[in-house]
Amino acid sequence: MKIAAILDTNITSGGGFNQALSATLQMARLCSERYEFMVRTSIKENVDYLRRLGIASKYYKTNIVDKWISYAATSRLGRHLQNKFRRIGELERSLISDGVDLVYFVTPTTSCLSLQQLNYISTVWDLSHRDAPEFPEVRKYNGFLERDHKYYNTLAQSLLVLCDSDDLAERIAFSYGVSKARLLAMPFSPSPFFESSNVSSKDVVMAKYDLNDSYYFYPAQFWAHKNHVRIIQALGLLKRKGVNRNVVFCGGDQGNLEHVKTFVAKAGLEKEVHFLGFVPADDIRGLYEGCLAVVMPSYFGPTNLPPLEAWKLGKPLIYSAYFAEQTGDAALLVDPNSASELAEAMLSVLDDTIAQRLIENGKSRLMEIEKQRSAAEKKVQDRLDTFSRMLECWKATP
Repeated sequence: MKIAAILDTNITSGGGFNQALSATLQMARLCSERYEFMVRTSIKENVDYLRRLGIASKYYKTNIVDKWISYAATSRLGRHLQNKFRRIGELERSLISDGVDLVYFVTPTTSCLSLQQLNYISTVWDLSHRDAPEFPEVRKYNGFLERDHKYYNTLAQSLLVLCDSDDLAERIAFSYGVSKARLLAMPFSPSPFFESSNVSSKDVVMAKYDLNDSYYFYPAQFWAHKNHVRIIQALGLLKRKGVNRNVVFCGGDQGNLEHVKTFVAKAGLEKEVHFLGFVPADDIRGLYEGCLAVVMPSYFGPTNLPPLEAWKLGKPLIYSAYFAEQTGDAALLVDPNSASELAEAMLSVLDDTIAQRLIENGKSRLMEIEKQRSAAEKKVQDRLDTFSRMLECWKATP
């Protein structure tokens, strides 16, 4: 059996890109000595990133026919025309030519609807559009409906749906009518670039961005739901108490950066808040290593990558209480609506005893998650084995 992973996001998407890479590397490892594995990407730059991680890949250009077939699958007329003319898109034609039997989409996507013959595995990162539809990135221009449309049309017919937690699996089953037998919780992994030989040292990173150690760190794209403003409010409260600390933000602008910068200016914290913009993958580890704590008061979850990365690199974590299930006692949990709670937590991690407790608990929590991941990987392999036996019913095998 041959499996192809499809990577259709670029590095500027932030955590989503890192998770997609981790998922690709994971499947490559699971297929090792069992099944053939290949990777296709619609982003040319990804070929180099994958090569650095030891994964060979091929670039493919998105095609109007593939897009039309995906679109047609969501309407009665489109399905009627497709059933009549039986068009196969360029991507699927190429995959079939390469002998692919199963396609793994490592990001949430509607591209799987272009497949007319091949089976596929889907990915869901969150259902935050249902948790908080009031945020502009969900509310504006039918964002909610687009996300719901994607999951309604793609998940139920997937061979397997991989998501990040048991809680999310339950919600997907309830919201989109997906059989629980086809849902599998696969915990996220820290960025694969943390282990890269090209990673920059902490000293190099500190000099590059003109930073001193012991700042609060938040690696997140500038979406409204990331809640940067609460950190700024908390920093202002600390400053009024005579506690002067810096905050470092890194991430691309998704439409909310100017609002956050205006918020900083009104608070008079221009010297304390550092905006690094989009940061190369090789610099992220050094930024973690230079911080005194990772702060993430996000409204979207139920899980996120920065907690895993903070634990891996031995940094205290302050996290949204909305997602306590991910952290257990490995974080100081705060109400993302409360600047005072956040300020108190930011003050608490200055206590070495508290910081060390969080670091140790983080190591333990990461070990628990790694055990969960190993168990989930065994289930994936079992499901692939079952599919390979089913495949014999309609396809000749060597």
